Amino acid sequence: MFSKEEAKKLRQQFWIFFGKRFPRKWILYNTKIREINLKFSFDTKEAFVSFDIETGDELIRQYYFERFESLKNIMKTDISEELIFDPNYFLSNGKEISRIYMVLDNVNIHKQTDWPEVFGFFNENMSKFEAFWLEYADFITA
Repeated sequence: MFSKEEAKKLRQQFWIFFGKRFPRKWILYNTKIREINLKFSFDTKEAFVSFDIETGDELIRQYYFERFESLKNIMKTDISEELIFDPNYFLSNGKEISRIYMVLDNVNIHKQTDWPEVFGFFNENMSKFEAFWLEYADFITA
């Protein structure tokens, strides 16, 4: 077990090393649509790359999710057959969002031996998510 401070330091180290290994500007929050973000997440159980649709307005969230869903076959071809579409994903803080994501199970941010696998997973899949977004953003946000 790690103390809270040790765990925080490991998380910081992971993101610093990731940034040094892949020094590029990711789209992430810069989708130009406030409700849609691309995210990297990594904790003590799994890592994932996602499109998160977050808004207090259920109708807007549903609208954007349905736009993504209408492109499901293309997304599965361009990104991965393993994509998960969850219209009602609950964050650890209890907030409900819609999420389209890929997950890498059985990895732990506290285990530095897992980091290279997660670095590769993040780089390969976020690149595909970004390429998809750049190609289809106008359709999704229309």
